[in-house]
Amino acid sequence: MKILAIDTTEQACSAALLVDGRVAEDFRIAARQHSQLILPMIEGLLGDAGLALSALDGLAFARGPGSFTGVRIAAAVVQGLAVAADLQVVPVSSLLALAQGVYREHGEQRVLAAFDARMQEIYWVPCEVRDGLMQFAGNERVSALEAIALPPGDDAWAMAGSALGAYGEAIEQQLGSRSGAHYPDAVVYAQDVALLAQQGFARGEAVAAEHAIPVYLRDQVAHKMRSAGRA
Repeated sequence: MKILAIDTTEQACSAALLVDGRVAEDFRIAARQHSQLILPMIEGLLGDAGLALSALDGLAFARGPGSFTGVRIAAAVVQGLAVAADLQVVPVSSLLALAQGVYREHGEQRVLAAFDARMQEIYWVPCEVRDGLMQFAGNERVSALEAIALPPGDDAWAMAGSALGAYGEAIEQQLGSRSGAHYPDAVVYAQDVALLAQQGFARGEAVAAEHAIPVYLRDQVAHKMRSAGRA
């Protein structure tokens, strides 16, 4: 398959082109520059590969949760590209892609992926490797630290994501003896979004452009943004 994937979930900005199992990626840490960078990054990858957008089999994006502005940018860009080239899209959980990257880089098979959601809350979900790819081992949630829970068992779970920078010690205390390795600097990479999207296409999870929407988890934030836009 030929899949173009993008991520603008948090501070990182990346695009990846997966062609028949081989991936090329443009990755940068570029806070507040996502909207300026992402299209040139896409154009560069396609140009280097000698591919037109219409030659792809589909698109993918990290659909959140994460920065409200960040996930909106990724969704808007992918929607526009999908309409222009008549392509389908696989929305991929940003938390799942984060966990996939930790598996790829560190070999961790059980990962509690967690982003800082501000307001003394975190976005989180436990993820576990099955057949080489991360899968959900619970439901994505936004909650206070006290609500964090792991699947039953005695196994230790690695922890990854921006939530560790803000609340790492408290999360470790919450998990107790099941707290494993810490990866506070782990971020989402578009190459992991692309890899998970390939599975999504095989499962029939691709959607039309208008259904490629962000997942915020925190509904009240989206409501406040919509209200502000009408003011």
